[in-house]
Amino acid sequence: METENKLQQLSFEEQRILGALIEKSKTTPDYYPLTLNSLVTACNQKSARNPVVEYDEETVVLALDSLKKKGLTGNVISSGMRALKYRHNLAIAHPLDPAETSILCLLLLRGPLTAGEINSNSGRLHDFETLTEVQETLVQLSNYETPFVFLLPKRPGQKEARYCHLFGEITYGAADGGPENNSSDFSEEPARKNVSQLEERLSKVETELAELKAAFDKLMAELM
Repeated sequence: METENKLQQLSFEEQRILGALIEKSKTTPDYYPLTLNSLVTACNQKSARNPVVEYDEETVVLALDSLKKKGLTGNVISSGMRALKYRHNLAIAHPLDPAETSILCLLLLRGPLTAGEINSNSGRLHDFETLTEVQETLVQLSNYETPFVFLLPKRPGQKEARYCHLFGEITYGAADGGPENNSSDFSEEPARKNVSQLEERLSKVETELAELKAAFDKLMAELM
């Protein structure tokens, strides 16, 4: 189905929260909508997440407020509730079917995935009958007037290309040909910079050590 809504560009914190809300609405419906404490735990869980994060309540509240302004989350208040709860509004903003929503959920929580990885990790979210069904759903998501997913070129050493969502920055992939609005927050540039700094420091230490050794040898020669 077509949607006229333009995709909101989300920060990584917003992506994680939206993905966690979608996931829990499907996997633990008895405990959904989520309290703030439950949502923080869902964002920070160490399984089915890439990367693993350590958000505090303030980070989650600020991102929730931004998501609410974008129409992607809402607050739930009813009689008898002891705490404010939160739900996602993805189905309102973008009327996608369950299969499409499940794929977006995985991409929001895990970063770029192959069709096979989506198929093997989607069990609790949606029961895809075959890998072909996953691939067909990915094609649907990429063929909307405003696409929801993008097929990244294969990276060196990869056997299959990976898909990423188009809701904002992703954990990796932009350097390999992804859309400009999906540049990565986790660039390898800082790592290369750190290695260069270490190499420079090591070279300096080696030079100083050689100078000390030469001075020591000279002193010993004079004493003898």
